[in-house]
Amino acid sequence: MSAEAARNEAERSRQRAEASREVRDHDREARETIRQDGERLRDTAESARVASEEARASAETTRDAAVDAVRASAETLNVTLEQMQVVEEMRRTLREVKDAHTHDAH
Repeated sequence: MSAEAARNEAERSRQRAEASREVRDHDREARETIRQDGERLRDTAESARVASEEARASAETTRDAAVDAVRASAETLNVTLEQMQVVEEMRRTLREVKDAHTHDAH
């Protein structure tokens, strides 16, 4: 009977060892899944960082283009103002000449 008890105890030990291996394997798989999830999160974060950097560069380019457009508009307005001032000066001169001519005719 003692041999039978030893066999039973050995079987229980084997079953406990098997159960421990299953738990260990399950834990290992869970850790691997967590590691892979972390890697995917790092990849996603890197992609987001790159996209953010590209968006920042695009925004900077757009801002520079807008500043250039505003400068060009300001320069155009200044030239137009100068031309209007010249036209106004020419009108004054023509009125003065006309008035002088009118006074000479009387």
